[in-house]
Amino acid sequence: MSPAGLLGALIGLGLGLLEYRLMAAVVIGALRRTDRSVTEAEKDDYERRIAILRWVLRAITIGLMPILGFVIGRAVSG
Repeated sequence: MSPAGLLGALIGLGLGLLEYRLMAAVVIGALRRTDRSVTEAEKDDYERRIAILRWVLRAITIGLMPILGFVIGRAVSG
């Protein structure tokens, strides 16, 4: 494992965490503001869907950004 790849992965992880925090705050905040659930069951279902969305956002941002950073780091360093 090259130092450039490791550094790229760490930078990617940091950017992924930042991107997740920003995207989650905006998207989930907007979803909660537009919640039109009336019954408790509807609210629980809505929260369950938000939890799934949060998991997907984590997988995409925190999971893929370090991989992308590693690849870019390796490509730049040669």
